[in-house]
Amino acid sequence: MKRPRPRPRPRPRPRPRPRPRPRPRPRPRPRPRPRPRPRPRPRPRPRHDPDPDLPRPPSPPGRPLPPGRPRGNLGLAVTTLVLHYRRTARHALNVLLGAVEAHPATAEIPAVVATSPEAVIDAAAAALASGRCPVVAWSFYTASFDEVAAELARVRAALPDGRVLHVAGGPHASAEPAATLGAGFDLVAVGEGEETLPALLARLSVGDDPRAGPGLAWLDGGGVRTSGRAAPVDLDALPPFAPRAARIGPLEVTRGCAWACRFCQTPFLFRARFRHRSLESIRRWARHLAALETRDLRVLTPSALSWGSPDGGCDLAAIEALLATLREAIGPDRRLFVGSFPSELRPEHVSAEALALLRRYCDNRTLVIGGQSGSDRLLVSMRRGHDAESVTRAARLALEAGFTPSVDFIFGLPGETEDDRIATRGQMQGLAAMGARVHAHAFMPLPGTPWGGAAPGRIDGTTRALLGRLAASGAAHGQWRRQERGPLGMTRKGA
Repeated sequence: MKRPRPRPRPRPRPRPRPRPRPRPRPRPRPRPRPRPRPRPRPRPRPRHDPDPDLPRPPSPPGRPLPPGRPRGNLGLAVTTLVLHYRRTARHALNVLLGAVEAHPATAEIPAVVATSPEAVIDAAAAALASGRCPVVAWSFYTASFDEVAAELARVRAALPDGRVLHVAGGPHASAEPAATLGAGFDLVAVGEGEETLPALLARLSVGDDPRAGPGLAWLDGGGVRTSGRAAPVDLDALPPFAPRAARIGPLEVTRGCAWACRFCQTPFLFRARFRHRSLESIRRWARHLAALETRDLRVLTPSALSWGSPDGGCDLAAIEALLATLREAIGPDRRLFVGSFPSELRPEHVSAEALALLRRYCDNRTLVIGGQSGSDRLLVSMRRGHDAESVTRAARLALEAGFTPSVDFIFGLPGETEDDRIATRGQMQGLAAMGARVHAHAFMPLPGTPWGGAAPGRIDGTTRALLGRLAASGAAHGQWRRQERGPLGMTRKGA
């Protein structure tokens, strides 16, 4: 039998291939939004000069004054005060900073203390970077004028931006504004600056001409133009230092001097009369110093025993009230210095009663006595108002009361003769034999004084040798060597 053929196995159906998935279409990129067009900046408002009789003069070449600024809140993000601190003028700058802190229009203005030209450059550059107009305040004496002028040149060379305003003040700048401006300063504050500087800063903050107020001088073409002299300040209305910044110094109790000695700038800068701070104001600021935990309180006055007197005399009742107020305000644990630097005694005011008060309330055991010369003829010539014998008498009384007198002498005075030198050397030797010390000075003509045009003093060989012997024994001290070398020709600058 035939076997049936086997049925062929059915072939497996091929699996259907998967259909490829459609690729996702790329999403359209969002179109960039059009950038908003910059709004046109508002045009600066024209400068408003409050005084139509004081037009804006052309600035000296290379030293333009800062342009006007739009009006805004006083002192906010507009001006920065930079104080150029020098060792000899730091107390004056503390007083100026205190006046800026106390003025309602400038209380919030930032203030930077710069102790070197490099620090001035850094502070001014930082102010410019933040959109502020830096005002650099300088204060100096005649002896340091050349050095200050060199420092200003360094600052200007490193930061020639015309928006930086350099303002000079102090005794030399007030007496010699032409020479000071010629050294490169933009403005000079003439006289007392406690009201001039805050008013200047306030005007800058609202875009006004900084020269519109009184007490300023500036260059106008080939000469100097001034806005008048500022009025004397009321000591009771202003702090004697900068309390908010804790920049403290001596407590000024009297300003000005009624004696008007021919070599001294004080009566010609602050007028020849006394202005005394009241007991209430003295008590307030002495307590403030005590709250700052300062160890010492030093009194600043041209004549320590003239407080409370309108004519330069010595009122012992007023002096005791002053000393008792100071001692009560600072307490027994802090030291009080009256009659030593930065104050002195006139010899005719020294008495046993006055010395007893100083001994009772004060801690200093050195007293500075203004003698100036041992020649009665020279004392009359310089308008001192006392004779040579009163100097010897004052030193003797001070020694008997337990003080060491340090007696000022000036050598090389105008019109000095050999007889004058002999008299002065004799008095110096007598004082040293008693136990007093000689504080020696070479005459320096100070601008603004009756003797400002005289030649600088030269100390003769005999007097110089005597000073050397006294200094070697500890009976003389002072800067007479540097003063004799340094100031030659200084007061002639810019004349």
